[in-house]
Amino acid sequence: MKRLLPALLLLAGCSSGLVVDTYPTTPDTDADCKALYADGVQKVAGQKQVLVKGSKATAWGDPAIILRCGVTKPDELLATSRCDMVADVGWFTEKIADGYLFTTIGRQFFISVEVPAAYDPAADALVDIAPSVLKHDPVVKACV
Repeated sequence: MKRLLPALLLLAGCSSGLVVDTYPTTPDTDADCKALYADGVQKVAGQKQVLVKGSKATAWGDPAIILRCGVTKPDELLATSRCDMVADVGWFTEKIADGYLFTTIGRQFFISVEVPAAYDPAADALVDIAPSVLKHDPVVKACV
């Protein structure tokens, strides 16, 4: 058992969590985003929450479904952009290389959710995340 303990500590030290790329954030969203992350949705699209290095995102599964809070408005999001309503939250949908990137519309600040193609239908992830968005990111203007 004495030999196992150092090995376990070494493994624990190597597991620093998922590294999520940095992204520009909107000023004054840190407190709201910390509250959103702390709310701790345990499962999204049937996937368990995974440890993320740092405090700027939360994620579930492998490949990771990644939620980023306080993101800047997507350049492609225009007043005429389509709004997809999922569980009472409006989303701007973009097809990306390996799945979809969803960004909230009409709320106090922007939240994005990256859903890899492995999770189909991708909207299942949004259904699981919606209660936290509704609780922590108040609607300013309905998108539909």
